Amino acid sequence: MKTYTAEVYSTEKYQLGESPFYDSRTKTLSWVDISKGRLFTQGPDGVKKSFTFDKPIGAAVPSEKEGSYLVAGSDGIYLLDGEKASLIKNLSEYYEAYQRSNDAKADPAGRLWFGSSVNDDNHQASGNLFCLDKGKVSCKQADTKISNGMAWSSDRKKFYFSDSLQYAVFSYDYDLATGEISNRKVLFKVENGVSDGMCIDSEDNLWVAIWGGRRIECRSSKDGSLLARVNVDAQNVTSCCFMGDNLDTLFITTSGQGQTGEHDGCLFTCKLDTKGCQCDYVKA
Repeated sequence: MKTYTAEVYSTEKYQLGESPFYDSRTKTLSWVDISKGRLFTQGPDGVKKSFTFDKPIGAAVPSEKEGSYLVAGSDGIYLLDGEKASLIKNLSEYYEAYQRSNDAKADPAGRLWFGSSVNDDNHQASGNLFCLDKGKVSCKQADTKISNGMAWSSDRKKFYFSDSLQYAVFSYDYDLATGEISNRKVLFKVENGVSDGMCIDSEDNLWVAIWGGRRIECRSSKDGSLLARVNVDAQNVTSCCFMGDNLDTLFITTSGQGQTGEHDGCLFTCKLDTKGCQCDYVKA
């Protein structure tokens, strides 16, 4: 098993860093701080920009229009184009008052997949996995605990999904034409932490952030076996994506909430011996 060690990319700390993306078209990194409702971007010139919402945001996914994002908020899906955010789908009928959006990604057909989770410590973990397709929302997986990482296989026949408080990553059959998923199976269970966000590489292996585990695990999407580990100097590792001209470096987010370590809440990178895949874009 290969072992890597991540390096600190930025010493700025985020309360709940999440949703990292690398837009290969513009060589722009993006990530969010969920609790503070902020989206950050950083282009190839190294200049960091931010946009602040008045509510928690679970994720911001690049859209087909360069420089714009679909933002999964606590009450709806927003299109952020430049400095203007507009509500494109109200989610009040899909969420309880105490829930918010969590992780989100575009599938290979440009649909937006997003999960819901509880936004406080007073209610039992609950939520669903949804998909927004041509203005319509459908529930893809009901009764999730904390909907988190998502990925699709290179042949577009498999979907992978992390439900953190089921301590597992699941595999499904996936229909590209319809967006339907079926035949859910446990791909692997997580010990010493919980599965959070994830991405997939060019060999269809999954790179899964382990909250509470100070690491990212590389797992085979065929049988769930552990192939590699990335050690991260932060207790709660939240997600990762591939970045760079060769897509061979992991960009890693963490959470500093309730932690006192030197690098808890910082951003990290890690050069790997494998390459990732470009992210898919939402057809807004």
